[in-house]
Amino acid sequence: MASELIPLPTRTLRVGMTLPYNLFDANGKLLFARGQVLRDSPLVRGLVDGGAWVNADETVEYQRALAHRLDTLVMQDVPLSDIAKADTGFRLDSLVPSKVELGPREAWSNLLLQTHSLLRETEPAHFGTRLAQLRDAALKRLHAHPDATLMLLIFESSQEFGDYSARHALLTLLLADLVAQQLQLSPELREALQGAALTMNYGAGPAHDRLASQVDPATAAQRQALAAHGDRAAARLAQVGVTDAAWLTAVRLHHEAGPGPLATRSVGEKLARLLRRIDLFGARLSPRRSRQALNGAAAARAVYLDELGQPDEAGAALIKTVGLYPPGSIVRLANGEVGIVCKRGFSATEPLVAALIGKSGSPLSNPVPRDTRLAAQAIAASLAPAEFKLRVNLEALLKL
Repeated sequence: MASELIPLPTRTLRVGMTLPYNLFDANGKLLFARGQVLRDSPLVRGLVDGGAWVNADETVEYQRALAHRLDTLVMQDVPLSDIAKADTGFRLDSLVPSKVELGPREAWSNLLLQTHSLLRETEPAHFGTRLAQLRDAALKRLHAHPDATLMLLIFESSQEFGDYSARHALLTLLLADLVAQQLQLSPELREALQGAALTMNYGAGPAHDRLASQVDPATAAQRQALAAHGDRAAARLAQVGVTDAAWLTAVRLHHEAGPGPLATRSVGEKLARLLRRIDLFGARLSPRRSRQALNGAAAARAVYLDELGQPDEAGAALIKTVGLYPPGSIVRLANGEVGIVCKRGFSATEPLVAALIGKSGSPLSNPVPRDTRLAAQAIAASLAPAEFKLRVNLEALLKL
């Protein structure tokens, strides 16, 4: 029996996602095979906006519903011959395609596209509601799997300069939430910091993306265009309905909050200083076409020391949160292996590492967990992303 083709709803698909099923047009013609990555093209954009068709029996919902149906028949002592007919003739007329489950990478691709779209709209409708939904969806994933989420987003940020502004906004949000937990900020201040993290560059995204993708350093005209973008972002946020004074102040001053203790500052200025250090950390971990990303330890040192070269209170809170070698960063171990940090440890210098390249320099068949508290497996060096040439199987790492 031919499988039933069902439509996917609009925006189920995302550019960059790995397909968990075959994609067809309405006439049953195969467009993309399962396992392919949806690269950006007019056809793919059309599928994202207009939807496509899939075999019902390739979806998670179908398999679950069929299993439930067969279990019910068995419990009712239905003859095996009738159960076999139910298996081959089952149709999922009540399938809800919008419940197709996405893996971690596809889910973050989805959130990335939402962030890109929302922060670039000139006259966004229901901005506050949509931003809160985006924030909550991202934080739900962070709270469920904090280390895996950090590893995924930090590693992908270190490899890509495309969609820089949206990716940076999401990474800043995650780090800001973790720092807020570290400092035990009140729920109100934590929410203000989260909002400021997502929107600190509101309106400047296209300019930041151009800078990330161009070969030459920023021109004088580009630097001038970006000057005071915090002021402009705060003004735009006020226009679309943001009224939280601490949030708006943090956005307005996130490039101007200088060094010094946090206790003496106003609430908004305190959040601005935290945001400044988090912003700097994420930027150091991310490459541009004109410069390479720093290694994890160098990015951490850049925020631990302030503009005067002194230990920084806000930066220290961030390092206590993510460690000197944050998840997603590349390290070399004392035994000669090279791997990726996959989980924070009890100390900032002793995370769990997944070895990917053996002592001989050859890739390992599968990632191997290493405990850096052991002398032979201790971290010997932090490596810049550009020094690491191996193609990483993130799906395997996410299962560790």
